[in-house]
Amino acid sequence: MFASFAMGVYCRMLIRGFSLCKLHHAAFDKHFLAIRPDYVVEIRPDLLDETDGPMLKHGLQRLHKQEIILPARNDQKPNRAALEIRYGQFKEAVQRVQR
Repeated sequence: MFASFAMGVYCRMLIRGFSLCKLHHAAFDKHFLAIRPDYVVEIRPDLLDETDGPMLKHGLQRLHKQEIILPARNDQKPNRAALEIRYGQFKEAVQRVQR
């Protein structure tokens, strides 16, 4: 489902990240989903409550709490520190939506 590749995060440094299809990349950018530092997918709670057809159900909601597939080599796994930063941004976005 997910593979390793270089992704730019902060300070213009390239670090280990992950690849996403166009749908999931857009959802990640808009904070509809996050990859937690423990490599588990989290979908924004308000989207879990939505009923908007099969794309939402099968494209996002079914991924909630699923662990991503990781490379065997540690040096190819997504960077946990970068995921922690991004997950913090996701949690802030969740709080904004819940207000």
